[in-house]
Amino acid sequence: MNALPVSKDASAARTHVRREKTAWQKIKRHWQFYLLILLPLANLLIFKYIPMLGVVMAFKDYNVIKGIWGSSWAGFKYFDLFFHNPYFGILLKNTLGISLYHLLVGFPGPIILALALNEIRNGVFKRTVQLVSYAPYFISTVIMVSIIMIALSPTTGILKSVMQALGMEMPNVLGDPAYFKSIYVWSDLWQNVGYGAVIYLAALSGIDPHLYEAAKVDGASRFQKMLNVDLPGILPTATILLILNVGNIMQIGFEKIYLLQNPLNANASEVISTYVYKMGLLDSNFSFGAAVGLFNSFVNLILLLIVNFIAKRISSNSLW
Repeated sequence: MNALPVSKDASAARTHVRREKTAWQKIKRHWQFYLLILLPLANLLIFKYIPMLGVVMAFKDYNVIKGIWGSSWAGFKYFDLFFHNPYFGILLKNTLGISLYHLLVGFPGPIILALALNEIRNGVFKRTVQLVSYAPYFISTVIMVSIIMIALSPTTGILKSVMQALGMEMPNVLGDPAYFKSIYVWSDLWQNVGYGAVIYLAALSGIDPHLYEAAKVDGASRFQKMLNVDLPGILPTATILLILNVGNIMQIGFEKIYLLQNPLNANASEVISTYVYKMGLLDSNFSFGAAVGLFNSFVNLILLLIVNFIAKRISSNSLW
């Protein structure tokens, strides 16, 4: 007797049931791993995704009593106020200026240090350099700013004592807007270059040793090995980090800039993140602060998409 034909819907239903059983069996078998990621996932949802609902505040005349959803709609009122604000050009100039300066100095710095450390054959000296360069990463932002102020103080600073010994005058670098970008960028490089180098050293350790042997057989010098073996080996890692850095180019460090600010250098140190804090929280203009913050995030997203697209077309390395 011939078997009755099975309909496509019934077959699809059985396949779906089998997949559900298989997925449930995998969860039961590896429940410890799912439990392990439960807290990080909850943290991501609660503190990253759910607060995104509050972005609607940028389009409303927010009233503390009525709340976000009870406040009246304002449309693009606060975006228009920000774009026509006399400080808009200054804020954008300072934010992009510090960010690009930081990218030009901070991105190649860890690569150069990692390549140099990779060429060191003395183990004790290599570990010492790694320790000295990596240690500042664990210094908090407040302590780092305190160190900068103590070192660069125009009255009692270490730099003042050195310059006096050389017969030179000590300028007020903390109060001069012309020095602010350099102080921020180079102190940040000192603090983070060791941590960044660790990432590239890990990438260098994954390069096939046969490539070095082949380069040695071909008579390549150490510098040629660096150019033709090391750099191509860390290129995927460098590309991903570059994309992430450009994607955060408008989110230049708020804490450090805010702590280094003073009335004398405000023209060069006022960036979008500090302006949002002052207008949104200190002045209680929450809707305006939310609008400025949303604009900042939107620019970051556009830059991230553009750089990711360019990197994918040029090197086939990208975030997605």
